[in-house]
Amino acid sequence: MIGASQLRLFEGRETRFDPTFASARRIALDEGSWLEHVPGWLTKNEALLASLAESAGWEQRQRWMYTRQVEEPRLTAEYPVLADAPDPRLHAIGTALSRRYGVLYDSAWLNLYRDHRDSTAWHADRGRLDRCVVPVLSLGETRRFAIRRKEGGTSSMFVADGGDLFVMGGFCQRDWVHCVPKETARAGMRISVNFGSADQSTRRT
Repeated sequence: MIGASQLRLFEGRETRFDPTFASARRIALDEGSWLEHVPGWLTKNEALLASLAESAGWEQRQRWMYTRQVEEPRLTAEYPVLADAPDPRLHAIGTALSRRYGVLYDSAWLNLYRDHRDSTAWHADRGRLDRCVVPVLSLGETRRFAIRRKEGGTSSMFVADGGDLFVMGGFCQRDWVHCVPKETARAGMRISVNFGSADQSTRRT
């Protein structure tokens, strides 16, 4: 875990985050679930985007669809130990998020959307406790982020700009699902960084 003195090393560099979370806006989805949007939390996010696009261990994964396996419309890089992530700025960001939300974030799951054709279908994050807090940092191109109740119904649509932070809290992963839809207009590269915690995992031993 990075300490306060190491965090200060990043304050004078190109990519910066707001330790006060001054722009945070929390939205109550229902009595037990909430979504927090922190617009522009990370400035100069393009530098981190470029670093991760080049250095992360990207994989093309597959999933079952009905009776056959298909390629996921995105690339993925997973770091079960956050300290192993290739850019130290992620370590500092994880520390800041841990302080803000009272959760020890010690892992990261990265998704690379190469262009407007890549997407993520409706889903909830697997392997999480029913009640948890999941931060997602958006880097690069603007994309839509949608969320709706698991049983269906009207969805709420948000715009995720580069440097925006979205945090799903309460029972979001139990009662709600989210997605990143395809875009009809051309769009460039986007990376989402999902921070995880062993303390919130159902896979603890």
